[in-house]
Amino acid sequence: MQKIELMAPAGNFESMQAALDNGCDSIYFGVEQLNMRARASINFTLDDLEEISKRCSEKNVRTYLTLNTIIYDHDLSIVKTLIKRAKEANITAVIAMDQAVISMAREQQMEVHISTQINITNIETVKFYALFADTIVLSRELSLRQVKKITEDIEKEQIKGPSGRLIEVEIFGHGALCMAVSGKCYMSLHSHNSSANRGACKQNCRKKYTVIDQETGFEMELDNEYIMSPKDLCTIDFLDQVADAGIKVLKIEGRGRAPEYVAKVIKCYRDAIDSLANGTYDKEKVISWMQELEKVYNRGFWNGYYLGQKLGEWSKESGSHATQKKVYVGKGEHYFDKAKIGQFKIDAYDVNIGDTILITGPTTGAQEMELKQMFVNDKPSEKATKGDEVTMKLDFKIRRSDKLYKIVKTEFAEKEWL
Repeated sequence: MQKIELMAPAGNFESMQAALDNGCDSIYFGVEQLNMRARASINFTLDDLEEISKRCSEKNVRTYLTLNTIIYDHDLSIVKTLIKRAKEANITAVIAMDQAVISMAREQQMEVHISTQINITNIETVKFYALFADTIVLSRELSLRQVKKITEDIEKEQIKGPSGRLIEVEIFGHGALCMAVSGKCYMSLHSHNSSANRGACKQNCRKKYTVIDQETGFEMELDNEYIMSPKDLCTIDFLDQVADAGIKVLKIEGRGRAPEYVAKVIKCYRDAIDSLANGTYDKEKVISWMQELEKVYNRGFWNGYYLGQKLGEWSKESGSHATQKKVYVGKGEHYFDKAKIGQFKIDAYDVNIGDTILITGPTTGAQEMELKQMFVNDKPSEKATKGDEVTMKLDFKIRRSDKLYKIVKTEFAEKEWL
């Protein structure tokens, strides 16, 4: 069984570095506004392409530029420029759903991946897009049985892309799901003139609603469930079945998420994929991974459509069900290279020996650890408060742009969401 490629989201340099540090095989990212997370993430600029390519190539990580929105005539020149610059920067591939983008990428001889927005659900459609693309993201509404049938037919019929390699099938493995078919929703456009299909979703489906009977005027508040807001997808507890379905790429959703989310999720799935490969994937490890995944942003977990169970796994409360959250403490000031000591200024929250701390930054990524020793205003101390200067041993370099956080438990730490 071929080892699954683990694809990580990169909404900014912090998240990208977190993904690289925790073992991703590839990243996907947006530039400017023509991607499906144009509103939710900071996004990169054209001038960032060389730096993205450089950092990723150093770790042999593939880079995928998402250009998967609806494209209008006035976008075409921008798309052409983006693809040209991506080609010059040695970006690996373009993820596309509009035929204009696919055509322009092919003209530049760039590898094309077909976005889930195309909604591919059968082998004949795979054959059609194999004329243009080497990797195809299947519709996220398919069951694993349906996915396996498609991957078996690709092998049986030797369906190949422009590269001459067999078509690779990619599916979503973890993260947010929405109520729309493969993400194609117009609620936000109708209510706010802000198109989800242009990366500007206002997330109407994540809100609480009151239903009114138009004939009688009877009102009912839907306070028990957010009936249009699905729980988040999680496949780590049946990853062996995912691998058996023949998929080649597992995509982690989350370009709008914080770097610690990317770090935690990628680390768990990296461990899980490696365990599958070496034969040590088991129930005990799954429980441990699930407990780790619960610590970062989630709306509760379910298996999506893959196992064919009944639909309607809705969130019970608004926002995240994470068992932990970060609280801002201070910022980086200096790193003493020879001594390997980082210096921070405490701006807000107390920090104590024994606390779990998180340091994030565009080059640092997301580094989480237990605080075992520190000096406060040049003296050993158990506690630091607002205004203090703190130094601590660190085996990685920090910078003035880095932020220091304390990890604390949330109200959900004692609840059972799985």
